[in-house]
Amino acid sequence: MPLENKALDSLQISDIDSLVENKVAEKKTIDYKAALVVNTESQRKEFLADVSSFANASGGHLIYGVRETKGVPTEICGIDIENPDQEILRLDSIARDGIEPRMPGLAMRAIPSKTRQVLVIRVPKSWASPHMVTFQHHSRFYSRSSNGKYPLDVGEIRAAFLASGALAERIRGFRIERLAAIVARETPVPLGDGAKLVLHIVPIRAFDSASMLSTSSLEAQMQHLPPIARAADGSRYNLDGFVTFDRGSTGSPADSYIQLFRNGCIEAVDMYLLRQRSAGQHTIPSMAFEEYLLKALRGYLVAQKSLGIEPPLFVMLSLLHVKGYEMGVDPSKFFLSEHSLPVDRENLILPEIVVDEYGVEPATLLRPAFDAVWNACGWPQSINYDKSGKWVGH
Repeated sequence: MPLENKALDSLQISDIDSLVENKVAEKKTIDYKAALVVNTESQRKEFLADVSSFANASGGHLIYGVRETKGVPTEICGIDIENPDQEILRLDSIARDGIEPRMPGLAMRAIPSKTRQVLVIRVPKSWASPHMVTFQHHSRFYSRSSNGKYPLDVGEIRAAFLASGALAERIRGFRIERLAAIVARETPVPLGDGAKLVLHIVPIRAFDSASMLSTSSLEAQMQHLPPIARAADGSRYNLDGFVTFDRGSTGSPADSYIQLFRNGCIEAVDMYLLRQRSAGQHTIPSMAFEEYLLKALRGYLVAQKSLGIEPPLFVMLSLLHVKGYEMGVDPSKFFLSEHSLPVDRENLILPEIVVDEYGVEPATLLRPAFDAVWNACGWPQSINYDKSGKWVGH
């Protein structure tokens, strides 16, 4: 199995043995190094050039502790690392301080090999490329081909910046296209009229045609992924991938669904939280709104990690058909007349949030989006966070 198809934490020495036994040669996405020496200024520049070249190209793996001849691995020689965790922290610090902009998703793992170690550095293709080596005012850009790394010329640097901007536009374009489809009722399952809460999670790899997920993996993950605020009671394959949904009342449109696309994108739409609770009353249930979204995002990110989808990912929250909605809070605790105002526009399309690595708390990730929704309702920020920034609810 190729290294990119396995979680980094799952790699074993047998995976490295397989590369040697099958004579998997160096290429654009893999580079072998017999030794790891990153002490002098020139050695650090070389290390930073290697790492940034992967990020500026297609991503890949740097493998230290494997000897090669003309690019073909011949043996696992291993490297001496007295304290693997400390060495990984040191290398990560060198990369963080010596490359701009910072590369998201850089990960390393030391794998025991008899009495020595093999160090695998996984560098994802970067959405923020091109990255420049800035150590000691080096100021150079590198990329990779099948023959290894090389410095970019002026024309290639210009093209890299244009490509980075185009990728951001493709992500925003995907979101706009999907929101337009929802408004036009072109959804995987029929939905009723009324306000809708929409959560999109878009990994960078979604726009790589070679990174489509298998249908079996889609179904396996969707068994554990309910819609945002409802229990799923239906599911099926469709042209885009796999969808689960809440059927609502018999004969009625669905209240919510979650679509997992073949490219790893997630679209979750919910009408239950924003339903009209009584005649003329349109409120956003302040605590439930945040609580259900936090729980949903946590589960969705776990699923994408299980599918082998590497960060960065874009998280995008939208509220559709919410003009006139007010934030619902406990009137016994707050003077509503001081803050509460109705939303003054039909749709709230909130800025995208970038997830650079798994493990960040959903409450931290979503706070800017939550604050923006409260702002739209006349409040200075979400009241469900304490002064330290911890989500506490009320």
